[in-house]
Amino acid sequence: MTTSLQYISHNAHDVIVGDKRILFHVPTTSLFDLDGVSGDVLDLFKEKTTVTQADMTAQFEGRHSPEQVLSVIEDFLEMDIIKGDNLLRPDHQKIKIENYPLSTIILNVNTGCNLGCSYCYKEDLTTPAKGELMGFETAKKSIDLLLKEGASRDRVNVVFFGGEPLSNMPLIKSAVEYAEQRCAEEGKKVDFSVTTNATLLTEKIVDYMNEHKFGIAISMDGPKTVHDKNRKTIGGKGTYDVVSKKARMLLDRYTARPVGARVTLTAGVTDVLSIHDHLKYDLGFAEVGFAPVTSGDISLFNLSNEELHEVFQNMKKLGEHYLSEALVGRNNGFSNMHQMMTDLYEGTKKALPCGAGIGLLAVDHKGDLNLCHRFTGSGIDTYGSVDTGIKKKELGAFLEGRADRDGTWCDTCRIRNLCSGGCYHESYATYDDINKPTYHYCDLMRDWIDFGISVYSRILQDNPRYFEQHVSPRTLLNTNRTFNPMDTGGV
Repeated sequence: MTTSLQYISHNAHDVIVGDKRILFHVPTTSLFDLDGVSGDVLDLFKEKTTVTQADMTAQFEGRHSPEQVLSVIEDFLEMDIIKGDNLLRPDHQKIKIENYPLSTIILNVNTGCNLGCSYCYKEDLTTPAKGELMGFETAKKSIDLLLKEGASRDRVNVVFFGGEPLSNMPLIKSAVEYAEQRCAEEGKKVDFSVTTNATLLTEKIVDYMNEHKFGIAISMDGPKTVHDKNRKTIGGKGTYDVVSKKARMLLDRYTARPVGARVTLTAGVTDVLSIHDHLKYDLGFAEVGFAPVTSGDISLFNLSNEELHEVFQNMKKLGEHYLSEALVGRNNGFSNMHQMMTDLYEGTKKALPCGAGIGLLAVDHKGDLNLCHRFTGSGIDTYGSVDTGIKKKELGAFLEGRADRDGTWCDTCRIRNLCSGGCYHESYATYDDINKPTYHYCDLMRDWIDFGISVYSRILQDNPRYFEQHVSPRTLLNTNRTFNPMDTGGV
């Protein structure tokens, strides 16, 4: 053995769960039980950082046999938790992106919206009368691009976004018909998704989406007093009454897939529990996900630092309810927590925060290719068009640069392979720089992941069948997921 061994603190993190210690192996996003010997060895390295043979003899003689200690040392060396003369292996090799195997295309079918939500981030948003509609030729070329670049995929996704996408139903229907025809010719399956404010839903539209098995997410912020605070008509009238009525109709009628609600939390709105209870148990949504507003041009809507801490504390309380339900085999529909359970169960390990630019691109009404739906109409460079194809050199340079963690705080962060620097649009909104990781809530995110590890470990110990019953089926449905630790997950 070498003269001394060095502790690599950024590759290991342990969490106390009841009477157990759980080791979170950062490079692989894997979890291990620490027994008495391995826990004691880890503690020695955490205390001294550099450990010699004499240190181990003094610490463990009469407590643990040399063979037991050596076995742990060998495991820790293999896991790069400690090192001797060996070189550390990076979590990810420097990536060179040359292929763009798209699985998802997002069609921004109308810049117009019939609502005037005060916090909306969409820079190309306008009134219905001024809305710029996507034409069928653009949608058709978008689908052709998806099939060309996603040739290796067995399943692809077409997502309809806006503005309010249901304000361009003729385009949606034409695009669905064309996508189904082309995918049948290519031997692929196709999924459709839509995010809507629900105000334009009719029984006829619901039945159409049911027939084509759409994934549906409704933007709704909670009970009437909360929802009406920001989600108003262009004339300034609250929309809760009409949205809740339409949502009830949808939930009573729709059978193809679970329907989720997406909640935006703004300044002064931190009561996650009551919002969840209303949307899940009063209205009947299958899942409820929360997106806290922490950055944006209109700072009036940003949660303060104190409010953001309160939100996370309330999310943890709702997470405790998620745990109690999971232990008896039920999913309470808290999709932020469920998303984290999915990532821990699958051992998610990411070099990039999401699939934007590789697995996913968004097409604006002109046919230009954007990193994702959040960037349509923004000042950020686009990466080609449906006419000319993807600017692969420029897109690759951005993604390779973002994946390079050298010189960033992410390089040694314990959640680096889950967060991977955070949402590109969050970086843009906060720092006006999509290349800069989102540092402004790192401590909260690390605490949130620790909490998730404890919940996951409890479920794995006391009701492991929960993952087969509720997580695996969701993984199959949620083929378009991109990861952000505050992600709502969606359905």
